[in-house]
Amino acid sequence: MGWTGAEDKLAKYCATARPPRRLAARRLSTAAASPWPCPPDPPPRPPPPPAASPFHAFSNHPHPAVAEFARAGFSRLADHPLVARAVHAVALRRALPLSAFHLNTLLAFYFRQAAGRSSSTAAAAAAALHLFDAMPHRTESSWYTAVSGCARCGLDGAAFGLLRDMRERGVPLSGFALASLATACERWGWAEGAACGAAIQALTHRAGLMGNVYIGTALLHLYGSRGLVPEAQRLFSEMPERNVVSWTALMVALTSNGYLEDALEAYRRMRREGVMCNANAFATVVSLCGSLEDEAAGLQVAAQVVVSGLHTHVSVANSLITMFGNLGRVQDAERLFDRMEERDTISWNAMISMYSHEGVCSKCFLMLSDMRHGGVRPDMSTLCSLISVCASSDHVTHGSGTHSLCLRSGLHSSVPILNALVNMYSAAWKLSDAEFLFWNMSRRDIISWNTMISSYVQSDNCIDALKTLHQLLQSNEGPPNHMTFSSALGACSSPGALIDGRMIHAMVLQRNLHNNLLIGNSLLTMYSKCNSMEDAERVFQLMPTYDVVSCNVLIGGYAALEDGTRSMHVFSWMRGAGIKPNYITMINILGSFKSLDDLHNYGMPLHAYMAQNGLLSDEYIINSLITMYATCGDLESSADIFYRIINKSAISWNAMIAANVQHGHGEEALKLFMDMRHAGNKLDRVCLVECLSSSASLASLEEGMQLHCLGVKCGLDSDSHVINAAMDMYGKCGKMDEMLKVLPDPASRSTQCWNTLISGYARYGYFKEAEDTFKDMVSLGPKPDYVTFVALLSACSHAGLVEKGIDYYNSMASTFGVSPGIKHCVCIVDLLGRLGRFAEAEKFIEEMPVLPNDLIWRSLLSSSRTHKNLDIGRKAAKNLLELDPFDDSAYVLLSNLYATNARWIDVDKLRSHMKTIKVNKRPACSWLKLKNEVSTFSIGDRSHIRAEKIYAKLDEILLKLKAVGYIADTSSALHDTDEEQKEQNLWSHSEKLALAYGLIVVPEGSTIRIFKNLRVCADCHLVFKLVSMVFHREIVLRDPYRFHQFRGGSCSCSDFW
Repeated sequence: MGWTGAEDKLAKYCATARPPRRLAARRLSTAAASPWPCPPDPPPRPPPPPAASPFHAFSNHPHPAVAEFARAGFSRLADHPLVARAVHAVALRRALPLSAFHLNTLLAFYFRQAAGRSSSTAAAAAAALHLFDAMPHRTESSWYTAVSGCARCGLDGAAFGLLRDMRERGVPLSGFALASLATACERWGWAEGAACGAAIQALTHRAGLMGNVYIGTALLHLYGSRGLVPEAQRLFSEMPERNVVSWTALMVALTSNGYLEDALEAYRRMRREGVMCNANAFATVVSLCGSLEDEAAGLQVAAQVVVSGLHTHVSVANSLITMFGNLGRVQDAERLFDRMEERDTISWNAMISMYSHEGVCSKCFLMLSDMRHGGVRPDMSTLCSLISVCASSDHVTHGSGTHSLCLRSGLHSSVPILNALVNMYSAAWKLSDAEFLFWNMSRRDIISWNTMISSYVQSDNCIDALKTLHQLLQSNEGPPNHMTFSSALGACSSPGALIDGRMIHAMVLQRNLHNNLLIGNSLLTMYSKCNSMEDAERVFQLMPTYDVVSCNVLIGGYAALEDGTRSMHVFSWMRGAGIKPNYITMINILGSFKSLDDLHNYGMPLHAYMAQNGLLSDEYIINSLITMYATCGDLESSADIFYRIINKSAISWNAMIAANVQHGHGEEALKLFMDMRHAGNKLDRVCLVECLSSSASLASLEEGMQLHCLGVKCGLDSDSHVINAAMDMYGKCGKMDEMLKVLPDPASRSTQCWNTLISGYARYGYFKEAEDTFKDMVSLGPKPDYVTFVALLSACSHAGLVEKGIDYYNSMASTFGVSPGIKHCVCIVDLLGRLGRFAEAEKFIEEMPVLPNDLIWRSLLSSSRTHKNLDIGRKAAKNLLELDPFDDSAYVLLSNLYATNARWIDVDKLRSHMKTIKVNKRPACSWLKLKNEVSTFSIGDRSHIRAEKIYAKLDEILLKLKAVGYIADTSSALHDTDEEQKEQNLWSHSEKLALAYGLIVVPEGSTIRIFKNLRVCADCHLVFKLVSMVFHREIVLRDPYRFHQFRGGSCSCSDFW
């Protein structure tokens, strides 16, 4: 805004707000000639002798302020309002001629009285304005005093009206008056206040008053309160004179808007320019160091405070206590508090706030007790700190009690207290209570809105968070600031929310907040979680300043995409830029390594760097190393690191258990769990989830049920992650009925919960139930994700519903915004291949959006064996072996394909080649678990202790099945022998041995549960169906691909597997 335009703007404010010169105040005088209200004058007295002073009667008065009236006027009487009014009355009664000086001090007195009276401000201000109107001669000081007085009393219209009159009468402007008006603008709305501040600054330039420190300081405060940091910095640079108050105002403006490093640099510049700090400046910079948690800077400033001798000042000592608390130097704060000769409420609040920050609830309430016994009454800050320390489900009872104390203290309607209560209830997972308080507040500030938005984000209620931001933008309750947008960006933390995140980014740019470090880091986090790393890189490159958080967020984004190379590039850059990495940096980088190549190229060198720099003492880094080595395939190194840890925490045990689960060593994982329990470690959510996962991979129902019961006993059964893991365990152990018992209500199901349910139905071939569950999920709100469609397409594949499968695949991106991945493509290839539609499958592979991997070619090769398609099978095997020449499954499937086509010479050649390159076929095995005993069988196995009874049972089964028409399906026999030998070989398959044993040991009426490590053959599938009918038994067979539930001669897969 140009100066002329700004002046016009200011003139408009003055014109539209005519001052209420006479606010219904009763006239204090009826005498036209006298400016003072008084009864009718008595007969005039003779004038005093010329030599006598009109104030001679006051000079000998015993009250010192009255005795100095002739020289000091009413200024010395300001602290004695009754005496001042008495002196005024005497002056009126005796018609003493008050000079302009005396009248100005009287005017200042009345305005001061008006500003200090909350109940009668209007009447007192009216009296002051009446006095101003009746003054026979107004000096410049009269005008300045009136303008300033009106501004202090909140009579902004009157103040600007007086400013207009001043300019009309040619009264020169003063920094004192303009400073008062600038201060008044802080009470206005954001836009009006900012515009009026710019107009006052322009007027100050024209009046040549930029050298006035008072107006410059007032404008700095105004710009700081409006978040206009660039304008404040520009104004400060233009100020020809700057004192300690100006520097302090700049530091406050920077600090309040999140520019903490800039504020600390301003302090250093002030010191270099030789400006001496006062108590306020030290209090500001000490608090700043505490907010930065910069121990070196904080201790340096503390030393400067001691040298200056201001450490005994109460406000400075209070700030030092707060800083020590933020730095975690609790004992230093306690020593300083104990040595304080004088304490005020803020001193006690600082200690309570420190204990609150440390989370020591008991000490907070002990300090409150001491405070009250010392006769100090808790105020709003005290209660806010007490409420904050109760912001958890563990202390919510104390929080509710503090809420009651607020009601008894009459402070329950205080905005800061309501803000703290909203935060407390939301942190204690009582979001409905937090919402009730927030939406019923009679008045809110920007902190109120920020707290509610943050509460919604923390509760994963992102839609309501964005709705609340929209309502804030429509309201007039304070402009959104950097904290507002930082919280709102937290609601955009998934790829589906990228558009919302970009809209908020646009608002940030519109308000010129993009240079704020917190905003920059929040934008980086949002784009990283939305998998939009190009946008994240662009934000990072445009950020004026970085910190370790910025780099950690960027590395974390690459880690989520498993891009170890770029993670290391950022790490190298931050080291070159002098940014010291912390433990989060290391954890994020280690999490980005997923292969042996990553391990050798980056992981092991980084491990060496950590050792050289003394980082291996950090528990979190050690645990991340355990996970990294296991993820990259080196479980032995993970175990070596784990067993070197002397004092193993629960996190270390969890990391090692998870590593074994990841490598399929379920039994070892459960052994580690028992060792952990014996070592005295408490069961937590992470450990329980990993152990349930281990039971699921082992299909160990009994251990899984025991773990689930233990979780219920420990109060972990309501945790969503535990519920999902328990559901997955029951589903993979063939207990769909138990899985459905654990299932939460539809309204409270997470996306993972829905996915687990759909996947469970898919394994059993229950397509209709899987599809209905998917439809319920869509209608109830949780958005389907990558895993949802893997489960749904798998259900289509198991049911042979190719058209439905393709329709769902095509709707992924267009309808649900989910980009197809390799696992979705495998499902489609498997679906087409199972039905023998190989031309379509080949076309799909050529056009699919991702490169084919081993799963694609293995699925196609398996389907070609089923349909005896040599051409497709050879192509698939060729591509599979190009990816891995030692893939045993490729040779086995191709050999089986040759065998089904009776190409025995090719079979022999292939098997000979496997021997040459030392590739062995994984032997088939089946097992059955009864109580604590696991019985494992291989083909033709006679090692079992009850082998004779098992084979006798097999003979009995064969006789009964032949009686109902059983004929062996020798197409599953893959050796070049006669039919009789083929039938004999088929009858000794491992799953048949397990079935015979199950019929012997599993009681009548109980389900026989058998597990096999390879796909069940057609003949065994037929035998299981017939046995379920002839022996009236329910049988569940789990192979690596699905469950088969046999009952009454039929299978849940409908013979499509």
